[in-house]
Amino acid sequence: MNSFKRNILYFIVGFSMCCFSQSNKAKIPLKTILKSVEETFNVRISFADETIETISILPPNQNFTLQQTLDDISKKTGLIFNVLNERFIALEKPKTNDLSNVKLQRLDEVFVQNYLTKGISKSIDGTIEISPQKFGILPGLSEPDILQTIQTLPGITSVDERISNINIRGGTNDQNLILYEGIRMYQTGHFFGLISAFNPYLTQNVNVSLNGTRTKYGSGVSSLISINNDDNITEKTKSGAGFNLLSVDGYSSFKLSDKMGLQVSARRSYTDALLTPTYDNYLERIFNNSQLSNNNSPQQQLQQNESFFFYDASLKFLYDIDKKSKLRVNAITIFNQLDYSANDDFNQGTTSNLSQKSYAANVTYDRRINKSTEFNTQIYFSNYQLFGSNVINQSNQSLTQENVVNDFGLRANFLKSVDNHLSINYGYQFNDISVSDLEDVSNPNFRRFERNVLSTHGVYGEAEFTSVSKNTYGRVGLRGNYIGKLDALLFEPRFSFSQKFLSYFKFEILGEIKSQSITQFIDLQQDFFGIEKRRWQLSNGNDVPILKSNQFSVGINYKNNGLLVSAEAYTKKVSGISAESQGFQNQFQFVNADGDYAIKGIDFLFNKQFKNFSTWFSYSFSKNNYRFQSLNNNEEFPNNIDIQHVINISSAYVLDNLKISAGLNWHSGRPFTEPSENQFNSGTILYKSPNDERIEDYMRLDISANYNFEVAKNVNGEVGFSILNVFDEDNTINRFFTRNGTEPIVQNNESALGFNPNFSFRLKF
Repeated sequence: MNSFKRNILYFIVGFSMCCFSQSNKAKIPLKTILKSVEETFNVRISFADETIETISILPPNQNFTLQQTLDDISKKTGLIFNVLNERFIALEKPKTNDLSNVKLQRLDEVFVQNYLTKGISKSIDGTIEISPQKFGILPGLSEPDILQTIQTLPGITSVDERISNINIRGGTNDQNLILYEGIRMYQTGHFFGLISAFNPYLTQNVNVSLNGTRTKYGSGVSSLISINNDDNITEKTKSGAGFNLLSVDGYSSFKLSDKMGLQVSARRSYTDALLTPTYDNYLERIFNNSQLSNNNSPQQQLQQNESFFFYDASLKFLYDIDKKSKLRVNAITIFNQLDYSANDDFNQGTTSNLSQKSYAANVTYDRRINKSTEFNTQIYFSNYQLFGSNVINQSNQSLTQENVVNDFGLRANFLKSVDNHLSINYGYQFNDISVSDLEDVSNPNFRRFERNVLSTHGVYGEAEFTSVSKNTYGRVGLRGNYIGKLDALLFEPRFSFSQKFLSYFKFEILGEIKSQSITQFIDLQQDFFGIEKRRWQLSNGNDVPILKSNQFSVGINYKNNGLLVSAEAYTKKVSGISAESQGFQNQFQFVNADGDYAIKGIDFLFNKQFKNFSTWFSYSFSKNNYRFQSLNNNEEFPNNIDIQHVINISSAYVLDNLKISAGLNWHSGRPFTEPSENQFNSGTILYKSPNDERIEDYMRLDISANYNFEVAKNVNGEVGFSILNVFDEDNTINRFFTRNGTEPIVQNNESALGFNPNFSFRLKF
């Protein structure tokens, strides 16, 4: 449409407003308004004709920005705008029949759409949201993996490639609060941490908060990762099934009645019946430097005498009681099982088994009290069990180890909208956590069993403000935690502020103080055969203190015409860490000491998006140091996970139904401690300064591709292919030293995954 026609359209709209103001005739068809919006802002809005054909409203202010215009239309109609990218927008009906609560349930403003790739966005409050249902493609993934995807974000990595050991801004994985539908999860992966245990095809969104966490979330001194499935009853059944080189899975979301719906999913590996190259690579990675890999039997015999499988399943029941209230029930189970036996030429050897499982469930109830206030409550239970058994036949000796966590939680939450720009959130949370630990040895007989319980009461409140122009955002709140058994009262202020300026720039500052009373520790390097070494434990106020953290960050973002440039500097300190929780493999391996770590760093991101092509470059620099009063003469030394330089260069290309991606991951080596040149014959290793040396740099090139096609009417297929570590780089991710008596010292290198292909095929119907 040329400028003359556009002016004519504006004249018609303006004339209608002038002539018919103060009467119902002032409203004009929504279709006409949307056409004007398209021409004014050079965008395209897609919608079903039946969605808008009967709707007429007063036109938005002509001085509004695009976002203000969309918000105004949404407020007047109850319809939802889904911004697909900078040019295309979809207009949809809410998925519930009740439109009266749209004023209340304000969506978080998205500042960056397609952050890195499609399906990842950054909100105005600084949180990152991942939407697997809208996901594009990332290097090395033949299909979505929630926790692997998180590791592509600046400031997030894993020093040993495991999703069960995600390191966010220098923290260990147990310092992350990982929630599934509001339930705290103590197990998050299969293959003892190499792949995620959450089904991405039912997951609606994953929110990641590195700093400035909302006050309704307690614990997790490093970050928050919140995983949620779709919370609306689907009008049309959605199902899917597929397989890759490790497992088969299926899911379905369907409507039981106008008020009830059900979502189910299940996945199981077939590796106990059929071996694949991917399975062999994962198995070798897990056994690397474990007790099982040190067996004297040949590798072929080791494979013949091991059996491993995993499964997970989830269920969500949705019940819309009436227009003002709804009930949701969630359940999930995760399971890993490894059975292993090895025999020598005399049919003597060992029999071992290791299992890791979780059961969790919750019930949530939401009610809209009035037009401005909503109440929701949740009750949940989470159970985690780690069990290991080892029997040595020739000596009739057996070892049993067990670590069990039971977490009962309750939350009552209120959200009140003062007006369209200010809201207040406040509530109460209660948690009762018990942890039991067992070690039982026969011949000679020894048994150790401990069980501890902690109850925590939390009260919180915060105010959130967004200006009319959406250029200014602020959130400030305070949380108070009382831990009864330890008689500890902790106050945790948190804030988030951002200001948009010069049209394309945004400045943001975030800060928080947090605490947590449950952590993981490593009692012995060969706990549970060295495969899963970590055990959960509760703070006791003595040798296991409460973890406390404070963090502050400041960042600036530039976004225009498909180009995003951002930089964020931060500083974080975590106190109350135990040496037993850090996995020392040097002179501090069996030392019990309390200390802290402090990290300073900067995360930089450059992202350019074209019509069908996206490329990004991220760089993170940080310096992470320990300080223990009773270790190293109270002097600082590098953290065990001090990765100072991290670079990721990736690209993704979409052509019709084909998606291709490639990416290079590089980071500097993690620190290790070198043995001293002078050694005694006592069998004890003497070391140099702790963590004074560095492992060789890590580098890995990954590729992936997937293709979508129509199999039949309403049935779509997808094939995916990926390779991790295309060039089979020999990356060392850990180095430590052992000595048997007076024999020479042995250097042990833990290797990363080598060349690792995967293939997937899926049907969606």
